[in-house]
Amino acid sequence: MTTALLLGLGLLLMAIGMPVAFAIGIAGFLYFLMPETFLPVNIGPQRIVSATQSFPLLAVPLFIFIGHLMNASGITPRLLRLSTLLAGWMSGGLAQASLVLSTLMGGVSGSAVADAAMQSRVLGRGMIKDGYTPGFAGAVLSIGGLITATIPPSIGLILYGYLGEVSIGRLFIAGIVPGVLLMIALMITTGIMARKRGYVPVRERPPRFGEVLSAARGSIWALLFPVWLLVGIRYGLFTPSEAGAFAVVYALVVGCLIHREMGVKEIIESMRASVRDIGMIMLIIMFSGVIGYVVSFERVPQTIAELTLGVFASPTALLLTLAVLLIFLGMLLEATVVVMLLTPILVPVIEAAGVDPVHFGLLMMTLVTFGGMTPPVGISMYTVCGILRCPFTAYSREMVPFAIAVFAVVLGIILFPDIVLFLPNYLMG
Repeated sequence: MTTALLLGLGLLLMAIGMPVAFAIGIAGFLYFLMPETFLPVNIGPQRIVSATQSFPLLAVPLFIFIGHLMNASGITPRLLRLSTLLAGWMSGGLAQASLVLSTLMGGVSGSAVADAAMQSRVLGRGMIKDGYTPGFAGAVLSIGGLITATIPPSIGLILYGYLGEVSIGRLFIAGIVPGVLLMIALMITTGIMARKRGYVPVRERPPRFGEVLSAARGSIWALLFPVWLLVGIRYGLFTPSEAGAFAVVYALVVGCLIHREMGVKEIIESMRASVRDIGMIMLIIMFSGVIGYVVSFERVPQTIAELTLGVFASPTALLLTLAVLLIFLGMLLEATVVVMLLTPILVPVIEAAGVDPVHFGLLMMTLVTFGGMTPPVGISMYTVCGILRCPFTAYSREMVPFAIAVFAVVLGIILFPDIVLFLPNYLMG
């Protein structure tokens, strides 16, 4: 009961506009000030410090930095050319190309909001000039970022693995198939809507093999990055944290020595942008350490596990119920916050119910990220609509078919766990 009140207080403080980190911190520290607690207050600062003392957590700032470096290294324009070549001949050519680009950027960026913002600036205006409604363009670009958040290296999956003590390497490999399925589902939806509305291709014919080979050669360094990342983790060449350091060096070499499009100015600007993002996320992680301690001390996961195992007859029923909860919370809070608040609570629950935590991790990350693309407070939605000057009402109407496509993939993930698990089980045992 006490924990529920504190979490409720944290949500209330966020709702009235308090920064997320401070809302979590205030709610956590109040626990130690309650007379029935009998715990010294200095445990709070200790938990804040201990939350940062983790080697796996190094992957978060490193992969945030790599996303900014990759965007400054000339990789994005090359991937855009390849995406347009591969999908530009389909109905709604620019929209289809944006979805392919999101899939390719998933191995580079790791952030749905960053991908949606970048594509809105690069492709958004062109889509509107070609006759796409702003709402349709915004929905495609925003929800396409969901693919980026699923395909490795995903920042959300790193946080989930760290907080839930789940193999980050297995999570990375598990994200490939769901990411590709999301791309296919969204491209089919886009094609159906584009044909009805007369959105034309940007190329007259499908590409020839030689054209694809030539464009792929120009993007080879971006295409090889996720492959080397997964191979290195799979065969123990480096841990996910060390992979982040490898990725930073890789981006510097590609941008400065191979593409020669990144100099000191671009590196400094990437550092500045990264420091802003890292500071925000790390502050939330630090204060969430206090809440995590309270949740563990009050035996919340064990209590919830006992209740749910008595209520739900099957793991599928439990996952369907949690899916509704995660979508709702994702609509109200940023995905990173939901992952950090709920992972320590829900992972023991689903493990007790016999659900693989890797399976649940992909489900959780997909749903809470999708929540950020929906009203009322979706960060990705606001970002795209702000750049394209698109009314939220128009965006909300146009996103409905894409939401149905996403839910179809999510339902498949819930009903058929092997969609997520067969690849990590095959490669890592």
